[in-house]
Amino acid sequence: MGRCIENPRTSCALGGALGVASGIERVIPIFHAGPGCGLQVSIGQKTGYIGGIGCPSTNMFEKEVVFGGTQRLRETIEGSLEVMDGDLYVVLTGCTSGIIGDDVESIVNEFKRKGVPILNVETSGFKGDTYYGYEATLEAIVNDVVKEAPKEEKTVNLFGIVPHQDAFWQGNFEEIIRILNKLGLSVNTFFTEHQGIETVKKSSAAALNIILSPWLLKKFSAIYKEKLGVDTFRYSGLPIGPTATSNFIRELSQKLNLDRDFVEKVIEEEEDYVYSHFEKNIGVVSNYRFIIVGDANTVIGITKFLVNDYSQVPLLAVITDDIPKVYHEKIENEVKNLEYGRKPKVIFEIDKWKIGELVREYEDEATLLMGSSFEKEIGDELDIFTTLVSSPITGSFIINKGYAGYRGCLTFLEDLYNNN
Repeated sequence: MGRCIENPRTSCALGGALGVASGIERVIPIFHAGPGCGLQVSIGQKTGYIGGIGCPSTNMFEKEVVFGGTQRLRETIEGSLEVMDGDLYVVLTGCTSGIIGDDVESIVNEFKRKGVPILNVETSGFKGDTYYGYEATLEAIVNDVVKEAPKEEKTVNLFGIVPHQDAFWQGNFEEIIRILNKLGLSVNTFFTEHQGIETVKKSSAAALNIILSPWLLKKFSAIYKEKLGVDTFRYSGLPIGPTATSNFIRELSQKLNLDRDFVEKVIEEEEDYVYSHFEKNIGVVSNYRFIIVGDANTVIGITKFLVNDYSQVPLLAVITDDIPKVYHEKIENEVKNLEYGRKPKVIFEIDKWKIGELVREYEDEATLLMGSSFEKEIGDELDIFTTLVSSPITGSFIINKGYAGYRGCLTFLEDLYNNN
């Protein structure tokens, strides 16, 4: 039996798929879904080449539900080809199509036989959330588009930062790319620097896939390994601050056999930059006993930074991703892997009301609450200093601000003390 969730923090599978398809330059998403789906899943998503409410859609009504929507889909694809110039067209299915069982693949194959670069992804909302759509769409595109290419030992692919679901995804990508570039590496993300289908096609040339997540993209990694011969380096959580980021660099450099002296020189320069700012501003440091609520990457990254680099006291970590239980122990251990005597209590919960009740248990002890706009309500009620670090964040316009890496931790501290 299903359960009701107050204020879910993710979109449906269709929303996650849209984030991927619209994030790759010159890819045209085509919805085969009801008339409200495109608008709903576009809320909060920035548009790229084609995205958001600009996406073509079949807008399935009663007629399509009763008689099937394949003819309507055929017409919509034809119209899209006439007015939209793209390098790849991706048909994304909604709940209506999934429920009535439209044979979307047969229609897509009609256009493939005509030489149209097109594929379809089953993303009915009931199949899963944003993360499901993110994984399913990446898998479909890689399976259909990526070709074998000669290996380039200084090229890597970077994944695990989910567009739009991570409120700071663009800034986080930019900082990690900056660091990797300083190590002499070329970076494919698919979602930044106008990278398009040509980048995707050649991504098999990478020496390594980097996945910043303790649980995402397991099947995706297997595709690259078995089909394209690309290994994966997984780093659990977003590296934030000098300790975690230097650890990330050292582990990665061993996988890529980078020159050790050169790597240590880069680390020394970056750590000096951060620590010099710490020294200048040490007088504003507060002693916080904190609660953090958010996705696994954010919770792991910020908790480790505040404890290991900033000597704060963790009380409670609430992870809001709907993560399969098989990964729970690994993620809990990662959150508690701290250079500090006290370990936080780790809870996996996605319901806003239940999270509020968990926070309430620490009302007399907590001095800092970090979470989404949903947690602002309970923070104000309990008079706990609250700052916003995870999605959804309403009332803030975020372009390319990020918390990842060396410089991102300084941005985080600014937000913390400015109470964004």
